[in-house]
Amino acid sequence: MDCSGMKKFIQSLSADEASRVLRELLNDSPAILKKVYDIAKIVAGDVDADGIAGDVFCELDALDMDDLSGRAGRTQYGYVEPHEAAWDIFEEALNPYINEMKKNQQRALPAVAKAYCIGIIKGLLNYEADASSDFKGWVTDAPGEYVDTVVEEWKKGNPDDNDIAEVMSVVKGGRQ
Repeated sequence: MDCSGMKKFIQSLSADEASRVLRELLNDSPAILKKVYDIAKIVAGDVDADGIAGDVFCELDALDMDDLSGRAGRTQYGYVEPHEAAWDIFEEALNPYINEMKKNQQRALPAVAKAYCIGIIKGLLNYEADASSDFKGWVTDAPGEYVDTVVEEWKKGNPDDNDIAEVMSVVKGGRQ
């Protein structure tokens, strides 16, 4: 089979099949392991704080009253206050971004974690200033409180003083 045919076959693999092939390659060759690791660091590091901010804003601004009405009020387990349900929904929308920030800290990718932190903060501040959904009225204090939560979670990764100053300037600039 020629190279073109081999590439087409490989591209036709499912994600599970491709993952199995990669694991076999990594087990068999330290040289390939190093090359894959180097490429993975580049791919994982290719993040944009402004892109993350836009994603966070869109995710939060997409929350609506249907989300809230499905979770607040009487349930089979009792009564759930609408404000409590709204905060839970808000937090659930943010958690994937915060988890990605933490994951990058654990991966020893502080610049990527900082980009996530800044992106989340900008997204929250943009939501606070520009959100148009009725849902926002149920979580008026949440964006500001979650900015502080995100910063505190990020600081657990022991960033250096310059990175802390950079993040705090984003927070301060957005709160003016």
